[in-house]
Amino acid sequence: MSSHSESIIREPLITGKDITYAQITNDVLRPVENMPGRAWWIGFVVACLGACLWLFAVSWTFWYGIGSWGLNKTVGWAWDITGFVWWVGIGHAGTLISAILLLFRQNWRNSINRSAEAMTIFAVICAASYIVCHMGRPWMFIYSLPLPNQYGSLWVNFNSPLIWDVFAISTYFSVSLVFWYTGLLPDLATIRDRAAGLRRRIYSVLSFGWTGSVKTWQRFETVCLILAGISTPLVLSVHTIVSMDFATSLEPGWHTTIFPPYFVAGAIFSGFAMVQTLLLVTRKVLGLENYITMFHIEAMNKIILLTGSIVGVAYITEFFIAYYSGGEYERYTFLNRFIGPYWWAGCMMYGCNVLMTQLMWFKKIRTNIPISWVLSIVVNIGMWFERFVIIVTSLHRDFVPSSWAMFYPTWVDVSIFIGSIGLFFTLFLLFIRVLPSIAMAEVKLILKSSSEQAKKKLMEHEQLNEEQVEYYKESLTKFDSIEAVG
Repeated sequence: MSSHSESIIREPLITGKDITYAQITNDVLRPVENMPGRAWWIGFVVACLGACLWLFAVSWTFWYGIGSWGLNKTVGWAWDITGFVWWVGIGHAGTLISAILLLFRQNWRNSINRSAEAMTIFAVICAASYIVCHMGRPWMFIYSLPLPNQYGSLWVNFNSPLIWDVFAISTYFSVSLVFWYTGLLPDLATIRDRAAGLRRRIYSVLSFGWTGSVKTWQRFETVCLILAGISTPLVLSVHTIVSMDFATSLEPGWHTTIFPPYFVAGAIFSGFAMVQTLLLVTRKVLGLENYITMFHIEAMNKIILLTGSIVGVAYITEFFIAYYSGGEYERYTFLNRFIGPYWWAGCMMYGCNVLMTQLMWFKKIRTNIPISWVLSIVVNIGMWFERFVIIVTSLHRDFVPSSWAMFYPTWVDVSIFIGSIGLFFTLFLLFIRVLPSIAMAEVKLILKSSSEQAKKKLMEHEQLNEEQVEYYKESLTKFDSIEAVG
């Protein structure tokens, strides 16, 4: 267990007075061990209604076919692939927080990694549902895998980026699921030891016989580091491969080499925004303000600002290259995003992703919880419009004017998208009901070094620079538990 003391000028990662290991356990497990409150039930009922809408719309699609969507001879991809790429992007932040920040020893990830990892699993499930729907005959999914079959030498086309998608996303989902579940083992054992009867037997099976011995912890940390090392390149590769669905085509607006880094930055951008949306509500409803502090919120806002700025540079680069290339079709495609019939979608994309994000340069914005929550939703709205603009405006006016067509979504398109959001929140609400939303074991590791009370103790017993002490006293006004320091 960590016993070193951090600099006094570093903001604490755990706030509150006299926080103990037992109190951390009680605070985190309160939603799991007790009956949920009214806010949880309201959210769960609304989310379940959305999930039911999703189930109905998907069933309708299977019965009547994808002709019930708004697709036409020109726009063969629209809301389906837009929703797919949007959900895959949202799923990126979880693994990034868990893997990359773990490798870089960033302790501020300890309070948010569990919920972010769960968000990754649920987002990938929602993304996969679009692919299954679009297949038309989902029972033939087995033929997208490179397996021998009863029809002889029938193999997938390894040159197709769509097949690369299958490999990348299935690998990403598998590794993320193992990483998430491995981190749960110590906390599942804690719930097991506090439970009785059937609950104890269930959590005993789920904890895989965790004993908490030194050898067990050593193996646990080794496995986590190995999985983090495996997951790190996946964070960069998965959305790179998704972008190649477009970049390897000859379609104006798609055929560009900037897509891989552009899509990865956009995925992290939207993923962190969704983490912010979820955790700002979760910390308030579950009373976890001492563990998800203003420092965590500001740190995530800084990453949103960084990745949003990268996305803005990518937008500018796209327009410059379209102009500099001299390609008539390429120029028209990007001009069409501003003056074409879908100009409103382009304005939403640039306004939400670039202009609104730049507000986070101001510290008062980054540390304002209501504004941060609204901006996180605005970012994901903008990222959905980004995928819509890239796909639909590039397709609806192709090389031959006689084939130009408009795309109009049907109620089935809209229902599947809204329903997938309901499915996502249903899974997330069930998660925080039966499993700890914060990694208790990891938070306890930093209690003696990175908590507010640890820093106060350091002030009392160490000879510190007066300027550092004054800086810390002033910074207390940013925390949720404000107390005078003697």
